[in-house]
Amino acid sequence: MSTTATAAVLPATGQPFALQEVTVDDPRPDEVVVRVVAAGVCGTDIGVQAGHIPFPLPGVLGHEGAGVVEAVGSAVTTVAPGDKVLLTFTSCGTCPNCLAGHPAYCEEFLPRNLLGGTRPDGSTTIRGGDGDLNSHFFAQSSFATYALAEERSVTVVSPDADLTVLAPLGCGVQTGAGAIFNVLRPTPGSSVAVLGAGAVGLSAVMAAALTGARRIVVADLVDSRLELARELGATHVVNSGQTDLEAALKDLTGGRGVEYAVETTGSAPVLEAGIRALAPMGTLGVIGAPSPGTTAAFDVNFLLNGRRIVGITEGDSTPQLFLPALVELVLQGRMPLEKLIRRYEFSQINDAAAAAKSGEVLKPVLTLG
Repeated sequence: MSTTATAAVLPATGQPFALQEVTVDDPRPDEVVVRVVAAGVCGTDIGVQAGHIPFPLPGVLGHEGAGVVEAVGSAVTTVAPGDKVLLTFTSCGTCPNCLAGHPAYCEEFLPRNLLGGTRPDGSTTIRGGDGDLNSHFFAQSSFATYALAEERSVTVVSPDADLTVLAPLGCGVQTGAGAIFNVLRPTPGSSVAVLGAGAVGLSAVMAAALTGARRIVVADLVDSRLELARELGATHVVNSGQTDLEAALKDLTGGRGVEYAVETTGSAPVLEAGIRALAPMGTLGVIGAPSPGTTAAFDVNFLLNGRRIVGITEGDSTPQLFLPALVELVLQGRMPLEKLIRRYEFSQINDAAAAAKSGEVLKPVLTLG
């Protein structure tokens, strides 16, 4: 048995998505079939399309899915048919990092989410007219009307939730917000710099505005994004194409530097400037992912004054705990996520991808019904 679905198949690097009929496997004991209602388009999806991320093709992408549970495997206990759910990354659940409550740093994160194209045992989850398709992207491949997800990547939300708003929580929003809430944890009266005002960076801004941070500085090249950053809680903005970033951050902190910073652009020069602008005992979280092999230069002695650089994946989130908390903040109006979103019909996926790639739209969301 299997489920017939319509999927946006990416045939090869640099090619447009093509809608076609596919079949989705029935769930194994630990899996869930979800009727997809909405799916965010993330920079990671665009990175695969551009060839920057070596996910095997042809395949089905999508990793910010949201929908309604249709069927569950025999061992599934946390969701039931009819539940509204968000889909996110998966993890093994048994490695030391998973057991310590850090599934985003699962030792098998890359093959299980980003690079494999199959279940861990090598089996496929989606088939097209020409045979098996690479899928199981972040254990969901939600650019399809039905997704087969692992139970560990599924989180229940309230029945009245608007999934077209909440879908981006599964990756981009939890990454930016989690960097603030889970990793940096700004202290009252502190300064926070957010480098890059894309969807991830602005999610960090919304989170920082809910902390006791006194100064929230956002840097970007696009003035319209900086204006939106102010709406979302930034106290100061810097156009880093017109101003020296390091000097601006130091000027805004009386020469001391910032206590907390997140780098979301994937630009090595921006990362280097952020490091140099850290205050003693300051921490910079690295979120932006440049091409493999990219290096950044910094003076090692500069770190000896307690400064720290930490890499962050998925906001160091435990999704079943963190996503419901973010949902509540959105529903309360305290994280105005709607300001980042533009909705597209599923048939407009190539328009949505182009808008995401150009930066015209911060967070395109596909609506699938």
